[in-house]
Amino acid sequence: MTFFCKTIVERTIPASRQSVKEGEYMCHVYVRSDNLAGVVISDHEYPTRVSHTLITKILDEFSQKIPASSWPNLTEREVAFPQLNTYLSKYQNPREADAMTKIQEDLDETKIILHHAIESVLQRGEKLDDLVSKSEGLSIQSKAFYKTARKTNSCCTFS
Repeated sequence: MTFFCKTIVERTIPASRQSVKEGEYMCHVYVRSDNLAGVVISDHEYPTRVSHTLITKILDEFSQKIPASSWPNLTEREVAFPQLNTYLSKYQNPREADAMTKIQEDLDETKIILHHAIESVLQRGEKLDDLVSKSEGLSIQSKAFYKTARKTNSCCTFS
């Protein structure tokens, strides 16, 4: 995976982002204009936008803590950046780490609830239509019964 990540970074144009599928993983890459690069490896379900947000925040903080003049001489093992663990634990749940993801999921839940409510209203409307037609049928039958009863009883007038 290390070789794959290094290859993606080398093939990514500075000041651009990309996400590449590798087996069961997604590799999200961001190479800044100053050639500082970051890679996040996640599963397919993890949101791409959140991955790139994470990379951007880490690279910004890294560039503030470690001067750019020392970047070419650093190796991966020499770099001490303890904030990385904090970010990784915070971003385990993208909904809690990213406000936009949380809002989107809340909107999706609201949409599902509204669809159920609309279906219920439509079903009630159909039931009301059935009740109205039954009521009309009863009204017609009661008028017919009234007319029949009136005809039948019209010959029997007592004075």
